[in-house]
Parts: sequence; structure tokens; C-alpha cells
Amino acid sequence: MSRRVDLLIVGAGPAGLSAAVMARRHGLDVLVVDEQPAPGGQIWRNIEAVSGTPRAAILGKAYGDGIDVVRRFRTSGARYEPGTRVWQVEPGPRAYMTRNGTASCIEAGCLLLATGAQERPAPFPGWTLPGVMTVGAAQIALKSSGQIPSGPVWIAGCGPLPLLYAAQLLKAGGRIAGFLDTTPPGRMTAALPKLSAAAFAVPFDLLKGMGWLAAVRRRVPYVPRVTEIEAIGGDAVERLRYVTADGRSATVAAHLLLVHEGLVPTIHPTLALDCLHVWNPDQDCFMPQLDGWGETSEPGVFVAGDGAGIGGAAAACLRGEIAALRIAARTGRLSDAGAAAVAEPIRTRLRRALAIRPFLDRLFRPRADLFVPVDRTIACRCEEVNVASIRAQAAAGRPGPNQVKAFTRAGMGPCQGRQCNYTVAHVLAATEGRTVPDVGLYRVRPPWKPVTLSELAALDTTDMA
Repeated sequence: MSRRVDLLIVGAGPAGLSAAVMARRHGLDVLVVDEQPAPGGQIWRNIEAVSGTPRAAILGKAYGDGIDVVRRFRTSGARYEPGTRVWQVEPGPRAYMTRNGTASCIEAGCLLLATGAQERPAPFPGWTLPGVMTVGAAQIALKSSGQIPSGPVWIAGCGPLPLLYAAQLLKAGGRIAGFLDTTPPGRMTAALPKLSAAAFAVPFDLLKGMGWLAAVRRRVPYVPRVTEIEAIGGDAVERLRYVTADGRSATVAAHLLLVHEGLVPTIHPTLALDCLHVWNPDQDCFMPQLDGWGETSEPGVFVAGDGAGIGGAAAACLRGEIAALRIAARTGRLSDAGAAAVAEPIRTRLRRALAIRPFLDRLFRPRADLFVPVDRTIACRCEEVNVASIRAQAAAGRPGPNQVKAFTRAGMGPCQGRQCNYTVAHVLAATEGRTVPDVGLYRVRPPWKPVTLSELAALDTTDMA
């Protein structure tokens, strides 16, 4: 038989942990499930093991701050099931998940999706070669096991994360062959009108970013205004070709290339639930349509953290607390007026935490060419479908992403479109003269994650009623 809890939280990052602490404070029965073996999410990955070690100093204060949140969660009384993979959620809400090879079902009064963000898919020629990986993946290796690349690496992209990782890598004794900054020309001028509000609200964040950039430019060959990159090689990347906005080009030896072009909310779960989504033009992505408490169009289903829009760890914690207050009121543990009163100072801190976002969104908005790669680029790496194949389908009519999926198998692989969804939408929009919001994304069908027949067989048949 299925279990039942007042609140099921999917994701043990900043938002999920903070929501659990707040919900427990008001007496809710809380279960937190997460795929990772320990709490912290991607931003605070492995924080309990790393806290107090030399590696924590390398990763920085923002990483180290996570230990306090994790400790409060550990003592909150919330139940916690790590190593759990949620592969389906139905209205109700009801969640199906797998842990230790066994599938089970959870009935919840409310569901909070705190599944965070993913790195923006940014295909380019050669991006599927071994030796090409994302900056986020390299940082996970550093957080999880202290691993740094054995040889010099090339870093390419824009946004705070490449600069942060470069600074961390240098502190850890790693070597960087070069930093290719793909931030388009003129972005600082466009972002400057938003700088005063950001500087007033979060001056420390701006100073940190300036420090990372200064460290990179002082110690690493730095190439600004890169407009095009290509990884070249046979069985693995061997060379890297790049072109700058003023027409300069070079081909250099490269055995490890790390790329990053920003983050987008993880919306696979809310797409699967048929929640309403809106297009965020400032962050060039879809996000679930939420009310002021983080509730989606599906009653009882909430989203907090970067899944609600990219805002960072501090904002994620505050969004989690706000959602938990509404859920406490929904379950009768708190009056609506009481929830509003407690939430008001949290909302003030949230506005302060998000004040820097308009500046960052304008400064690091990806270049237009990133969204529609050249025809020979692999768009769907799971099924090895290139951009030319997507464009050919569009030329034959006005198909949507789901028709392209049926015709080409793009989006049918293990990632279920997480890596090609936006690329297909952008290529169709450009070819058909439409906008990405008009084209839309793939329809998501269960299971979201791979699940074995033996796991399905372990489900009590009454769970499926």
C-alpha cells in the first residue's frame, strides 16, 4: 500500500532543505527524497564531508554556508530518503519512486518540487566528443572527491559559474590553458542601468564576481568576445577552434574543454504534470507559472528554488520557506493571516537576494547564435540527430517538437529531451518564422527517469488503482 505524508519534497538542495525546516516548525509530517547520497543539492554537494577541510576553503564561503542549513535540516525531524529517484507524479498529488531497486508510491497532502536547475544545453560542432564536458560537471568532481584535471584545461562560456570554477581550480593547483569568454560585445552597456540597484542590495556578490574575473585575467590567457567554438578530434577532443567578434580565429591543442552558457530551470516534472508554463524573456527559458507562494496551476503542487526561475542559493532558501508557510496554512497548521505575517520579512529578504538578477541576466544573456547551431551540429546526442535533420522536417511543413520527435527520434533517448528540447524548439522557431513560446517543448511522458521491469513489478498493485 502507498504511504501518506502531509508534505513530500523532491530535492534536498537549498530550497528543499529550507522548506522542510519551516514545515516541521509548524508540525507537518515531511518526507524529503533526493537522488544524491547526502543533502545539499548541486550547490552544496558533499558539504557535510567537506566542511572544515582545506577543500571547503577552495570552494569558498558561499559553499561553506550550506552546512548550517544542512544541520538545521538534520535536526528538524523531517524524514529523509536519499538515493531515491522519482519517475512519475500524478495529480492528487501522488509520486512514484525507486529506492534500493524497489519502487513505491507516496500520497501527499502537498508536493514541493525543489529540483533546481540544469546547465543550459549549448550544442556546437564536436560537443559530443569525449573530453568535452560542462563546467558544472567539473565542479561536481571537485566538490564530490576533490578531483582536478591532471592537465591544462580550456574553459569556454559566459556567466558567473565559469569564472567561479576557474578561480576554484587555480586555488586547488589546477592549470588553465585558456579562458574563452563568449559574453557578447555591448552586454555591459546594456546591463549598466541595472547595476545601481544590484550594487545597493548585494554589493558583496558583485565584488566576488569582479575578484573572480580579475584572477582569471591576471593568471590565465583570456580571450574575450568569442562568437564560435568547435571541438575537433577522432576518438576524443584533440584541438579547439575558436573565432572572435572581430574575426580573429585560432586552432589550439586541447584535451579537456569545459563549457557553460548559463542555467535554466528544471521543468521536466511540471511539464509532465501539465502545469502551465510561461516564457521568461530575460533568462531565455520556460518556467512554471506560479502564484506568490510558489503554487503551480495544479492544486497542491508547489515549486521552489531555481526551478521557479534562476536566483541562486540564498533566494532558493527563501522561496522554500515561503512555499512551506503556504502549505502549513493549507493544512490548517497556520492561519492565512499568520502565514502572510511570517512571510513578509522573508519576502523582503527575497527581493534583496534577487536584486542582482536583472543585472546578471542582461550581462550574461547568451549570444543569439548559440540557440540555433550550424546544420552539422548534433542536436540530440542520445539519438545522434543533427540540426540539419530538424531543419529538414521544418522545411516540409510546420511541425511542432512532438512531430519532430516522431519523425527523427530526437528526444526519445535516455535524457528524454532534457538536452535537446530547447535546441529543437529554437531551430523550429527560426526555420518557421515563429517564436519559441509559440513552438513550445516536447510533451513529457512517464517514466521521467529509467525504471526497470523488476522495479515496476515490486509495486503493490493497489498503488496503481
